Amino acid sequence: MQGRRRAYERYLRAVREAGGEPVEISLTFSPAKLNQVAESLDGFVLPGSPADVEPRRFGSSGHKANARADKRREHTDDALLDHALANGKPVLAICYGTQLLNVHLHGTLVQDIPSEIRNAMDHDGGAGRDESLHPVRLESGQLAELAGASSARVNSSHHQSVGKPGRGLRVAARTSDGVIEALEWTAGPGWVLGVQWHPERMPGDPFAETLFRRLVKEAQGPAGKPKSRPRRAQQRARRRKSSR
Repeated sequence: MQGRRRAYERYLRAVREAGGEPVEISLTFSPAKLNQVAESLDGFVLPGSPADVEPRRFGSSGHKANARADKRREHTDDALLDHALANGKPVLAICYGTQLLNVHLHGTLVQDIPSEIRNAMDHDGGAGRDESLHPVRLESGQLAELAGASSARVNSSHHQSVGKPGRGLRVAARTSDGVIEALEWTAGPGWVLGVQWHPERMPGDPFAETLFRRLVKEAQGPAGKPKSRPRRAQQRARRRKSSR
């Protein structure tokens, strides 16, 4: 449990260091309580998870390498995404959070990169490691601007990835093997970015820190002016190690 909490704290620390006020959301909230809390927040972080998204949601029967789905997590994230997209509130989705964002918007997933993508690089650590490191090609001008370059070196600990991008989402980054590493929202107001890597695990990395600063800036509103309520960047995750 101590290790799980330590992983969870990384998200909270990243939001605080970017100037935001993290607020934890329980997966046990009733729909009414969840809506009440969502209304009070200015932005959202959808973190990683050891679970995999329920494959029937994107028309698949599943894969033998899949982890169990977390229905409470999916229901919570779906409600938060409905609220954020309807109200133009910013979202930073991370790893599993990106996959769930994509499925929420009717996209599909590659369920197991090693067995489904030919000549795939190591995306899931392996050899006893928690994560891999590899370069990504930034295909979005916005993401390249945040990175200050057309490529970046990121960490990686996922065996699934985005297949077909969901409605209103476009590919913002890929690896050389073709795996989609980032998505951005283009179909309405609000800043929504999904990254397959874990910027909260990269303290001191300028690009990783910029992602959280941008989230907080967007949560503050136009020209960085604070809203009538304290700016908050919400983070909610199971209290266990995020491995996807």
